[in-house]
Amino acid sequence: MKATIFPAIAMTLAFATTSCSHGGGEHLASLNAAYIDTTIPAGQDFYTRINKGWMEANPLTAEHARYGQFDIINDSCESRVKSLVEGLGATNPEPGSVADKVWTLYSQAMDTARRNAEGATPILADLKKIEETPADGMTDLFFWMHANYGSPFFGAGPMEDLTNSTVYAMYLDGTGLGMGDRDYYLLDDERNTAVRNAYKTLITTQMQNAGYSKEDAERITANVMKIETALAKDSKTREERRNIPAMYNPFTIAQVKETYPSVNWDRFFIETMGIETPDTIIVSDPKVMATASRLMSSLTDREIKDYYLWDYVSQASSRLSDDFVNANFEYSKVRSGVQELRPLWKRALGATEGALGEAVGELYVEKYFPQSSKDYMIGLVENLRSALSDHIANLDWMSDETKARAQEKLAAFTVKIGYPDKWKDYSSMTIDPKLSYYENMHNASMWHQAEMYAKWGKPVDRTEWGMTPQTVNAYYNPLANEIVFPAAILQAPFFDPNASDAENYGGIGVVIGHEMTHGFDDQGRNFDGNGNMVNWWTDEDLAKFEEKTKGLAAQFDAVEVLPGLHANGAYTLGENIADQGGLRVAMTAFLKSQKEKGVDIKSADALIDGFTPEQVFYMNYANLWANNIREAEIRSLTTIDPHSLGINRVNVTLRNIAPFFEAFGITEGQPMYRPEAERVIIW
Repeated sequence: MKATIFPAIAMTLAFATTSCSHGGGEHLASLNAAYIDTTIPAGQDFYTRINKGWMEANPLTAEHARYGQFDIINDSCESRVKSLVEGLGATNPEPGSVADKVWTLYSQAMDTARRNAEGATPILADLKKIEETPADGMTDLFFWMHANYGSPFFGAGPMEDLTNSTVYAMYLDGTGLGMGDRDYYLLDDERNTAVRNAYKTLITTQMQNAGYSKEDAERITANVMKIETALAKDSKTREERRNIPAMYNPFTIAQVKETYPSVNWDRFFIETMGIETPDTIIVSDPKVMATASRLMSSLTDREIKDYYLWDYVSQASSRLSDDFVNANFEYSKVRSGVQELRPLWKRALGATEGALGEAVGELYVEKYFPQSSKDYMIGLVENLRSALSDHIANLDWMSDETKARAQEKLAAFTVKIGYPDKWKDYSSMTIDPKLSYYENMHNASMWHQAEMYAKWGKPVDRTEWGMTPQTVNAYYNPLANEIVFPAAILQAPFFDPNASDAENYGGIGVVIGHEMTHGFDDQGRNFDGNGNMVNWWTDEDLAKFEEKTKGLAAQFDAVEVLPGLHANGAYTLGENIADQGGLRVAMTAFLKSQKEKGVDIKSADALIDGFTPEQVFYMNYANLWANNIREAEIRSLTTIDPHSLGINRVNVTLRNIAPFFEAFGITEGQPMYRPEAERVIIW
């Protein structure tokens, strides 16, 4: 979607009940025992003990800045989807059909010869329009940009009202930072300076690719940096943006008009969204909105046009010739350390799925996701829900009053597994092989934008999905109080029908527990069982919760991920809470399931390739996060990713969990051991 509105608050796994019980003498299925380095004691570095062999067997290739278990599964899914999409071409789909649209976009994405021949031609008319707009047409140009090609200065759009999630509210939020995070603009250390310089080079290069002289391209670069840096200075930090209540600032339309007078707001809503002016608007970041309004009224027309030119070229660049694509890649090399472009077919698939994701998802589900898998997951989710209920009931720091409300929220969780109950209808999307790839992708973008704007004034559709079925991930959406597990995540090492219960609970079981715990993390805890932002905590319980979360954040803050660079415990807090909760709840569910089946996990018959079931549970969890990663990507992710690095999702999280110590005989004095008084247990 074009518009950037209120920050997404669906919590992802980022980068899942179990198999039937087996008899004694089981063998590992998801785990490869050969990868375990038994010379490294579990109490020294558990992550490396389990994953060293995997890391050696899966070295980074030039196209990856990071490569891990998620990528292996994603590679498998991409190969499946490639086969499905390319199979459409062999069927000679009817012109105008959804199958034809999928095949056309994929084919055009693969056709670099045509794009290279076209060069910048598909965008020249629009660039000329921007350049030739007279002074009295600058307001019209602003509306045209917002309606079609970007979100200069700020973003706007409908999203569920945080306090009444059955209806849509209108949100305004600051945007316009091409590098994404404010630190890239404001910090002068070696890393941020390098990324900033690479970004300047990117702008200059792309504007030259678009036909501008070097002198003009450098002027455009300077003006873009002037504007984006000013916006960055007054933007909330990434840590501040985790404070959801502070992002909810209702303004009457009269207040918006008075506070941000540089925009004709009645025209804005009519001309960019096709709706009447809302009575109330939620301003997510009032300070940066004020800066945007000030800039719009104080900048020269030339400065504003240069800003628009880059906004336009930036959104178009990945859909144009190799010169544009390669310039983007040179910037990525500096930012993430990646050394080689992803294969063309992978990029083509990604673009096609971005435009017609659920159409591709229907094909995927039909071939690769049987109803039995969906039914099986439903049972496992209920096992995990029951286990989390037990944890809430047994908390020693929470009052009975707050516990009762937490139980109400847990009971109200909606569960979505595999694929949507109803699929998107793409029949009105215009995809024409006679048009350029850029034009078709722009049509797809406009279709999605219109779909979003059409929600205004209608009840919220709780059947919608935020991910496609072929996505290897999962998420919790607090505004719907729902946990969602796309079909593609149900693969080893997360889930394997031939694996032991211990492996599957340590895999997909932890994923389920992780997403459930997001409902009670530092952001999710702000919402009730109906998805409304309501404080259901007593003051005393909330104070205890916040004290515990400060302790957990401090544990991650203490980790030096690279010399002189520490993890960001505040920014990654929600995911760290969910990791810990997922581990603890999944183990409880696993132990209950074995007891119900009459399995004595302490017996010799329960051993799995010589390991106890508890050991296998924790080993498979560590196995989920096996990866190799470049130093530049470590620095980048530490800046922009709300998830901790894989090694810390294992080693730091497990150091709070007593059953882990017991499973491996880890004792005081070993690096993995954390004294009981220093452990932080939340859920």
